[in-house]
This record gives sequence, C-alpha cells and structure tokens, in this order.
Amino acid sequence: MRGREGTTGGDGNEDEDEGAGAGRRSAALRTAGLVLAVALLLAGGAAGWAYWRLDHNITGVDIDQALGDDRPPRGMTTPSASASPVPSGALNILVLGSDTRSGAENQRLGGGEDGGDGGRADTAMIVHLDAGRTAATVVSIPRDTLVRRPACPLPSGGETAPRRAAMFNSAYAVGGPVCAVKTVEELTDVRMDHYVELDFAGFARLVDAVGGVTVTVEQDIDDEDSHLRLDAGTHLLDGEQALGLARTRKGVGDGSDLGRIELQQTLVTALLERISSTSLLTSPTRLYEVADALTGSLTTDTGLDSLAELTGLGRSLTDLSPGSVRTVTMPVVPAPWDRNRVIADEPEAGRLWASLR
Repeated sequence: MRGREGTTGGDGNEDEDEGAGAGRRSAALRTAGLVLAVALLLAGGAAGWAYWRLDHNITGVDIDQALGDDRPPRGMTTPSASASPVPSGALNILVLGSDTRSGAENQRLGGGEDGGDGGRADTAMIVHLDAGRTAATVVSIPRDTLVRRPACPLPSGGETAPRRAAMFNSAYAVGGPVCAVKTVEELTDVRMDHYVELDFAGFARLVDAVGGVTVTVEQDIDDEDSHLRLDAGTHLLDGEQALGLARTRKGVGDGSDLGRIELQQTLVTALLERISSTSLLTSPTRLYEVADALTGSLTTDTGLDSLAELTGLGRSLTDLSPGSVRTVTMPVVPAPWDRNRVIADEPEAGRLWASLR
C-alpha cells in the first residue's frame, strides 16, 4: 500500500503541437482551472453587479489569527529580479472537499451522513507550487489515515482535546478549517500558506456548469453509499454522478480509500480537461455560470477570500503546463492495530513532506 504517483495532462504532446497562443490558453485553463477563468471573466469587462456577486459568494476564515505563531515557518522566498507584480514564490495550499450538511442541497447529496452537522473532510489534497510556479505537486491524504490530532482553538473559545491515533478527516468534524489546517501542519511539518474548501453542492454545480465530465471506469460500480451505479466503460457524468464517483470506494480496487483517491484524481483531470475544451473564453454567460458555481460554495482563508486575491493567484499560474503537474498519494501502510486504517509509511512520507518545504 505504498503511495501512487503519476502525472496529469496525458495529452500534453497535443498541446505542444498547437500554436503558442492556444497552447498557453489550454495550459492555463487546465492548471489554474476556474481561478484563472474568474480572472479572465473580470478582464473581459464583466458588469459591476457580477463582480459584486462573485466576490460576496466567497466565505473567508481567518486561520492565521486563530493559529497564531505556533506553526511551521513560512517557506523562504527568493526576491525576483522581474518588475512584474505577479507573485512567483513557492506556495502550499490545503484543498478540502467537505461533506458538510449546511444547506438543503448538501443534505440531499449525502453531506455529513456519519459525521454530524459539521461534516468531515471527505477529500484532502496539498497543492505545492514550486518557486517560479512552473511545476506543481498534488499530494492526496487518505481520510482513513490515523494521525495525532492536536488541540485546536474553537470560535466560541477554548479548544478541542488532543487525540492520538485519530482519523485524519475527524479534524474538520471537531474543529472546522482551523483544525484541519493545524492537523495537516502537525502531520507534515509544512506550513499551509492557504486553505480552499468546496462542498458537495458546489462540486456538483461546477460539473453541471461545464456540461458534465467524461470518464472511463474499468469495472462495474454499484455503491449504495455513494448512490452510484455505472457499467464498465466510458460515460459522460452529470454533477451528481461525478460526486458519486468521487465518493465511491466499495468494489473499487481493494475497497480502501486508496482506490477512491485514484478515482478522484482521474475525475479532477477530467474536469480540468472539460474546462479547457469548452468555449469559456468566447461565452461570457457560460463563464459566469462556472465562476458562480465555484465561488458560491467556496470557503478560503482570508488571504484568498476576494476575487482580487483569487485572480492574482490565477495569474501567477499561467506558465504552469499540464505535464509539469505531478499527482502523488501520501505513502501509507496498514495500521498494525487496525487493518481498516492506515498510518504514514516512514521514512518515505517524511521525505515527501521535506520536498514541499
């Protein structure tokens, strides 16, 4: 059960054969995704009311203030000789897909069915952008990983109790985004510069807004927990089906979270390919629908909770090509005391975290 590794952007050679302008546009949309799409919407002269709506869609959480100085140090950034105001330093972003019960649509889609009103971190990825932002590593953390969950501050005062050998996804359930970030930093000793969260309803709306995603599954899927039934083969999935695929684990591979992570990585790649293949740049209406679907269910740290900050991040990723994005799963082994859970496989996991600092 070692970590799996691969690259996104399987059609990178086709991108290189296209004209320079088209290649840059495709690469930007694939790697910067919808953050850059929002930037292009604004650059195209969106009306003030549209800007106001998208900007106010975003929810911000002040993680820096909540956690204070008891955190790993920020990465060292070498000053750039360029006069460009676009940031280019290394960056680590914790990206969570949450199954919160908040809102009727999230409840209908199965949010928080086992985890209480606060929900859980159903999907967790660390996105590491190298200095210069021309390469990236995306690390998936299995939600079944047993970790030391530290004491986390609560908005109401006080803090959660620390716990040894807690399931990774329980951190979000007991302490929200702040505890999720602190637990990841405890696990990795890597500073999370930013936090981004998208809930069930937002993910489903996003897939529907781009017209669905095309994926190929190698075996029949019939998972009553994710409410998904698919025959083996290639399918165009709508938002609810894509969400079901992202949550499926029964009957896939060995039935563990590692098989589910492979499906999620395939789905993310398919979504980015769909975004790049749709005419977002020439259809302001479709572009607005996609941006509204994304921002309407988005929670970030206060360093990214405005369109100006999100589009600044998007602009910094325009030189990131699909072939330079590496996807990795955190190296794990079965927990000796619980074969249904996993723990970090050392020293491999430690070497991975060191590469992100």
